[in-house]
Amino acid sequence: MSVLIHFSIFPTDKQTSVSPYVAKAVRIVRDSGLPFKLGPMSTAIEGKDWEEVMAVVERCFKEIKKESGRIYMTLQMDYREGATNRIEGKIKSVEAKL
Repeated sequence: MSVLIHFSIFPTDKQTSVSPYVAKAVRIVRDSGLPFKLGPMSTAIEGKDWEEVMAVVERCFKEIKKESGRIYMTLQMDYREGATNRIEGKIKSVEAKL
């Protein structure tokens, strides 16, 4: 099984650039050991189950909350039984058809 999420999180009560806060969240994602891909507007993470992936999201939220009274987050999720390595496989599937 595979849980693939695409999320972004950042404070809205800070200056124009929020990259220092985004970097804190990405560090948590990286340190989780789960496969991930950083993008210009969001980060994708793949895990084996809902709890595993959402625990990482929760840690990111709690970290940003330490310094912010207002946080914006988007999250998209795709669950698929019997699938693995979709963080790479979905891209390769489309590229093969181009």
